[in-house]
Amino acid sequence: MSLHPSDMSEIIPTVLLADDHAIFTEALGALLQQHFQLVGTVANGEDLVELARRLQPDVIVTDISMPRLNGLNAIRRLREEGCQSKFVVLTMHLEPELAAEAFRAGVCGYLLKQSACKELLIAMDEICAGRLYLTPLIAKDLIATLLQGQSPACGPKLPMGEPSIRLSPRQKQVLELVAEGRTMKEVGNLLHISSRTAEAHKYEMMQALGAKTTAQLVQYAIRHGLVHA
Repeated sequence: MSLHPSDMSEIIPTVLLADDHAIFTEALGALLQQHFQLVGTVANGEDLVELARRLQPDVIVTDISMPRLNGLNAIRRLREEGCQSKFVVLTMHLEPELAAEAFRAGVCGYLLKQSACKELLIAMDEICAGRLYLTPLIAKDLIATLLQGQSPACGPKLPMGEPSIRLSPRQKQVLELVAEGRTMKEVGNLLHISSRTAEAHKYEMMQALGAKTTAQLVQYAIRHGLVHA
């Protein structure tokens, strides 16, 4: 399907946008509206699921880290219900392991927010034509991840089975907020603890789980349903 249809009678794909950053959503929505029918925007995963069920858009563009239900779990839920929408992940997470997890969840496209303006319309064109799209910024690392089971640049591979680490209720609260993309200052304010205490909880979880980066910690949490499953 052409991104720039010359025949105005041609059916224009409908798009639902999910991201909890209002300024980014507004800018992205303006870009999408130039070429697609933007049918709605939401700021959390639960609203994404609800609106997707009702509108059945052709394409859903979503972030991963969102309140109430993260993007990957929202995609999994909709896929399990038989949703036929094409999913595009637009995120800050550049770890190839997380990209692989997204494609396993059923996405058709994965690109980074830093290149959204340059790549999004290209990605949408590919996806509407029935093809997959992966940002070139992580394509090489993702191939290494799929072939070797891990990327050398990403540190040790996180466990795939059931989590053997028991997290305290407070640690789970911190983990959920970290998965939403909150800063340690925001985590502290929301949980009424100091940012230093929040950072300590995060560090303890990373040590226990063998995670070297925040993205790996979030990936583990998403994979094992430890946050907004």
